[in-house]
Amino acid sequence: MNGQLPGDSLQMRALYILGEGGYGRIYGPRERADIAGLVDVYAELQTPESIAAAPEVLAPAEVMLSGWGAPRLDSAFLEAAPNLKLVLYGAGSLRRVVTEAFWASGIPISSAAAANADFTGDFACAQILMGLKGAWRYALRLREQGVWSREPVAAGLYGSVVGLVSLGLVAQRVARLLQRHDLKVIAWDPWVDRAVAERMGVTLMESLDEVFREADVVSLHTPLLDETRGLIGGAQLRAMKPAAVFINTARGALVREAELVQVLRERPDLYALLDVTSPEPPPPESPLRALPNVVLTPHIAGAQGRECRRLGRSMVDELRRFLRGEPLQHVLTRAGYARMA
Repeated sequence: MNGQLPGDSLQMRALYILGEGGYGRIYGPRERADIAGLVDVYAELQTPESIAAAPEVLAPAEVMLSGWGAPRLDSAFLEAAPNLKLVLYGAGSLRRVVTEAFWASGIPISSAAAANADFTGDFACAQILMGLKGAWRYALRLREQGVWSREPVAAGLYGSVVGLVSLGLVAQRVARLLQRHDLKVIAWDPWVDRAVAERMGVTLMESLDEVFREADVVSLHTPLLDETRGLIGGAQLRAMKPAAVFINTARGALVREAELVQVLRERPDLYALLDVTSPEPPPPESPLRALPNVVLTPHIAGAQGRECRRLGRSMVDELRRFLRGEPLQHVLTRAGYARMA
């Protein structure tokens, strides 16, 4: 047993450590009540600022409940928290949180990345279907030009090709959702075996360029790493089919923005649906704000509103598994971290 079940006299001691905004969004009254029934939350909410001022509060902590606004888990933090046995991170990327010292500690860390990926995948799938129907084209044409028209300007759903760039958690969700439609799904991901992709209903392509040439809609899901920065440029975008759609719900820096703008000016038939940019938001003078074939949304693909409570709920479930001595379902490995956005 890693801990004690409710009712035991010696519950594990736990602490919420994250930003105040993240705490309120992720851990609602139900989540906090369930956590209080599982562990002894022995102090009020702590933030990176409060533990910097009084690190001694960390000493009894065996479980850390966290999320957006988490402190960096460096050697100083670990020295102040000698009893720490589990970190639960109720959000997605841990890029700003995990350190070499933390990996060396061997403490397990679980994140809500999978739950967040479901919401991002749902949003991306909706954008794919809207793109195939030409919905944004019609809506913007009506608003800006006063043109009421159903003249075919998009591929439609039947028999179309959807291209996915990378097959991580988000893209896997998208692939599952698209299986209910009469579409062909292709993808490029050099890390994924062809047989694995086929089990997802996805045809793996040999090159990134093939995806852009063959797809009616291309949806980008690559993590931002040193080797993927600027992955997408003018050559791929310029090769897209007439009236094709490019969607980015991953990271803005994956795309060479100046080249994207140039291609969109050259090819008014193409549309870009961008939930992320670099920088974010784009500056007032950015052409992305004014181009008629660009739709910008303010990084909303991931958990929003009540959806954030699903992230907290996944951490409650993970805490129960830990206390029962069951395998954690969302534990992050070092290899997984290396490919995380």
